[in-house]
Amino acid sequence: MAETSSALEFVRYTLEQICEHKSDINVEQTEDEIGTLLSVTVNEEDMGKLIGKSGQTVSAIRLLVRAMGAREGKKINLKVIDPVAK
Repeated sequence: MAETSSALEFVRYTLEQICEHKSDINVEQTEDEIGTLLSVTVNEEDMGKLIGKSGQTVSAIRLLVRAMGAREGKKINLKVIDPVAK
């Protein structure tokens, strides 16, 4: 397992501010030859808040995470996992 990155901590903190069900927030970090992937799961009731109107909230979080990675010379992506599809 890779060390905890500042991007992972940023995503976790941001989701804690957005979501009501804080205990259901799960952020996992995996790394491969392409870069780092942050996989996010939240409570089904919080999905709308995470995605935002027309996807603006999740797009903004992705943009900031990519910028954090670019600053460190890494490629970081954010994936939201649908709790219903599990």
